[in-house]
Amino acid sequence: MKPKAIFYHAGCPVCRSAESAVVGGLDRSRFDVEIVHLGSEKTRVAEAEKLGVKSVPALVLEGGVFHINFGASLADLK
Repeated sequence: MKPKAIFYHAGCPVCRSAESAVVGGLDRSRFDVEIVHLGSEKTRVAEAEKLGVKSVPALVLEGGVFHINFGASLADLK
């Protein structure tokens, strides 16, 4: 079973740029990649928060949270 990589974003230009650069560079043969748009999937904001995401764009990889630049805080998405 491959480790999961979850990329959380809000759809803003910063997030889209990060998605292209970061997620596009992940080896999908090594990782099960999921992209979550928190602007349209608001029910998943609590999930992201529980994992340690403070702002988006962010990548959760094998339990570690990597915040990339700054697009929006999770509080703004609630």
